[in-house]
Order: sequence, then C-alpha cells, then structure tokens
Amino acid sequence: MRFSDVGWTDVTSTTALTAELLRDIGYTPSITVLSVPVTFASLKNKDIDVFLGNWMPAEAADRAPYDADGSISVLGPNLFGAKYTLAVPAYFYAQGLKDFSDIRRFADPLKSSIYGIEPGNDGNRLVLKMLKDNQYGLGDFKLIESSEQGMLAQVERAYRNKQPIVFLAWEPHPMNMRFDIKYLSGGDAVFGANYGGATVYTVTRKGYAGECPNVGRLLDNLKFTLRGESEMMAAILDRHEQPAIAAGAWLKSHSDVAKTWLEGVRTFDGRRAYDALAQDSHQHTGGFEDWVVSHKIPVGDAMTVAIDWIKAHGTLFFDGISIVVRGTVDGVTTLLRVLPSPFLIALVGVLAWVLRRSWSLTVFVVLALLFILNQGYWDATLETLSLVVVATLACALIGVPLGIAAAHRPRLYAGLRPVLDLMQTLPTFVYLIPTLVLFGLGVVPGLISTVIFALPAPIRLTHLGISSVPKPLIEAGEAFGATPLQLLWKVELPSAAGTIIAGITQCIMLSLSMVVIAALVGAGGLGVPVVRALNSVQVGMGFEAGFTIVLLAIILDRISRPKEHQEPR
Repeated sequence: MRFSDVGWTDVTSTTALTAELLRDIGYTPSITVLSVPVTFASLKNKDIDVFLGNWMPAEAADRAPYDADGSISVLGPNLFGAKYTLAVPAYFYAQGLKDFSDIRRFADPLKSSIYGIEPGNDGNRLVLKMLKDNQYGLGDFKLIESSEQGMLAQVERAYRNKQPIVFLAWEPHPMNMRFDIKYLSGGDAVFGANYGGATVYTVTRKGYAGECPNVGRLLDNLKFTLRGESEMMAAILDRHEQPAIAAGAWLKSHSDVAKTWLEGVRTFDGRRAYDALAQDSHQHTGGFEDWVVSHKIPVGDAMTVAIDWIKAHGTLFFDGISIVVRGTVDGVTTLLRVLPSPFLIALVGVLAWVLRRSWSLTVFVVLALLFILNQGYWDATLETLSLVVVATLACALIGVPLGIAAAHRPRLYAGLRPVLDLMQTLPTFVYLIPTLVLFGLGVVPGLISTVIFALPAPIRLTHLGISSVPKPLIEAGEAFGATPLQLLWKVELPSAAGTIIAGITQCIMLSLSMVVIAALVGAGGLGVPVVRALNSVQVGMGFEAGFTIVLLAIILDRISRPKEHQEPR
C-alpha cells in the first residue's frame, strides 16, 4: 500500500488514519510526501497506489488530464462540506475587509501581500492567476509562498499583535478553532462558490481496487467528518504528536467509526477485520519497544517550551532585528532595481574586468546576465543577489574578527570547533523552524538561517590564515618593535589575505546554496521558481531557474575568488 501525502495536515491525518488501520489488519502501508501534480503523475506511472486528498474543484486542472486519459480511478468522495479560500482575522474583518473587492483598499497595511502555502500548490496557483489577471485590482500585490506551517506561524504572529493579514484558509483545520477568522466573500470567480466549497475524493491508480478488492472495499467505506479531521489535526499541530501515534489514539477512542470503515473488510490473512482487531487489542500487552516509546525523553517538548518562552518575552528584540535585517535587504534590492538593467550589466562587466583583468571572463559575465534577463528571471536574481550580499557581509563582519581572535587564543577555538561542526552538519531545514517562529515569514528567517549555515567558512579559513603566518615574519615585526595591533594589520592580515578571501568566497557559495531553502520561508528569489517547478512538475521552469542559479554562482565565484599567485620566471 503506497500512499501520497501532499503535506497538508488534513491529508496527513486521513492518510495516517487509513495507514494505521491497514497496519492493524496485517498490511504494510508506506507514505510518501509529494506535491499534488507529482501525486497525479505518480498515480499514472503506478509509483503510488492511493491519494486521499483530491480537493475538488480546486484541483480540477491538476486532475483533468488524468481523467481524460483514464490513467487514474476516482473511487468517490470521502469528505463533504470542506471550504478553501482567502480569510482574515475577525478583528480585521470588523474593520471592513469582508470581500475580495475590499482587499485593494487595505493595500498599505497589508503591504500588498497575500500569504499562501507551498509554491506550486493549487491554491497558490489560483491566487497567482488572480494577481496576474489583475482581478479585483490586485495586480500589484504579491503572494508570499512558504508552507502550511510557515503561513500559520505568520498568522499567529499577526493575530497576537492584532496586525492585518490575508491568507489562504480552509476547513477542516484547527486554525478555525485556534483563531477567530472570517472567510472572505466574493471570490467565486477564483475559488468557486460557497467560499470555495469543496468535496474531497479518494483517487487510486487505474485498476487498483480490482487488483486488491479488500483494500478497495475499505477505501469505499472511508468517510471522514470535519470534526474528526480537526481533532486529528489538533493532535498533530497543537500537541505535536506524530501522525501515526495520533491516528492510533484517535482510532481507539472512536471504535464505532473504525467498525463502520471495516464493514465487509478482512485482515490480510482472511479473518473478519474488526473482530480480529478487537481480539488482537485484548491480547496485546506491549513490548520493550512500546515501553521505550511510551517513556520518550521530551527533547522536542523542551525546545518547544523554550522557543515559546523566548517568543513571548523577546517580541520587541526580535521585531527590532527584523526591522534592521528586512530594511537592509529591501534597501539593497531597491537599489539594484533602481539601476537600469543595461547599466547594471555593464557595471558588473566592468567590475569583472577591473578585478580579474580577463576579457573572456568579462564577456562571459555580460552574456550570462543578458541570458538571465532574457529568461525572465532578472527580478528574482536581484532578490537572490541582495540576500547573498547582505548574508556575506554579515558573515564577514562576524566571522573574520572571530577567526582572528580564535587564532590568537587556542582555547577559544577549541570551544568554537564543536559549535562550528554543529552549524555545518545540522540539516539546514532545522534552522528555518526557530527563525520562522521568532521572525515570521520573509527575508529575515531566510537571511538568518543563511548566516548560521555560511558563518563557519570565514571563521575557519580566517583562523587557518592567521595561524599559518610564517613565524619569521612575526619575529621580524616584533624585532622592529611592532605592537600587536600593528602586527595584525601590517603582517598577519596581508599574509593571510588570500586565505581570508577564500573563506569569504566560500561563504558566498554557501549563501547561494541556501537560496532554495530560504524560498520555503517566503524569502523570494530564484528558489521560488525552483520549488514551484518541483511541486508542479514543470521541467522547463526548473531547468531555467536552476541554470540561472548556476550562472549566478559562476559569476560570483569568478569575481570574488582570490587571485592566483604566479611563479616568478
């Protein structure tokens, strides 16, 4: 049994419930997280068996080609009464934003922004089309794409501070219980009637129910409710339970529902499913693994409590950092955008010539930038360049002095080394979680995560460069009566300059490698089309954006790398 989970908590919940039920009756389900377009492509290719989250009519365009060629089977609806459209907090609704046509009037407090979920999602595509077509006069608005949890973190920040926000919302979802929100009317032309009223369908690969009629009967029996799904989602989102554990607990407390779903279904070895399930539950006494899991060390809970405390008591501090960082990045981006593209291309070409004295490199830089402009990724490239420039500047201002201090104080470096190892080996996605909670969506968490990831490079290479200064040079400086500060500026830094510049170059490359990761928290730039192409299976867009990132990386690397020393003839 191979399920697709598109990452929305409601689909995660229904998939976990079904998988847990199948596991209890002897099957071995597996769950793969895929976007909606990739899910349908995988069903056609027979890489996935079942998808429980086909929201209609929002996913009509995604499903239509597969309905037309008969490569999927729609078993029927599993949830009625869902809805999916834009929403606002109740306090903002009371100020007059009640309809899609009202959004334009609140452009300034909204900063001309609408918050969506992951790039490539069907709801995001509807909003993007609305903006592109200038419906409701929203042509100058932008959609900030991240993820379901990223959007909800931003909604929580806005709700806590009574700030205006417009975002994608849907029911069932615990957000309807956690926040007092109102769905906007007037969006029928975008999301459909009745506030994007939706029915969720169970879809399988072609012929699957015939190949496995027992599972097909279970899938036919599955009928979820808004309340049931909201309870499951609350366990995952609010109590931070793993989906499988939450599903097991929910099934135990709703045995009547499980009995309905298992009507006419048998276990893998042929027994009546519900009777066998009830009998096995009485015989099960648990084992060593169950005991260990039930006594879980609360590492995650402790971190959650710590972040919640920091968030509650450090709002002014983190808001101040956000203002400075956002203002700096936006200022650099605005400066780059003010310059006409031909002038900026020529300026970078001149810079390449001045720094490298290479006509071939200068011609390559100009042609590469013209190609980026031709492909329509100029604005995204400027956003990415701003992020890289500010992140590199921050890393240099922190990393170079720290590397110098570590080179002069071995004990300091001994203490720093495990911290630097952790910063470089910890999965980059982990950095996004606390920064997203503390700073909200946008360039701020993207930049801070980038700085944390790239900072070890200038620290390590500065330490290496200063530590590698030949001792005779130091002794000569001391013999001439140089002070420690004079030794640093006139002996150590000039000697270590090549290594320090190499560290900054490496920092630039590491910062650029974070561009796709930063796009997941709404930082914008070239990462957005890459993620959007991945989630919507657009090979052309993915190749274009990826090639643009490669060209930008080559330009930055060739311009910033230290000069090669030529041997004297």
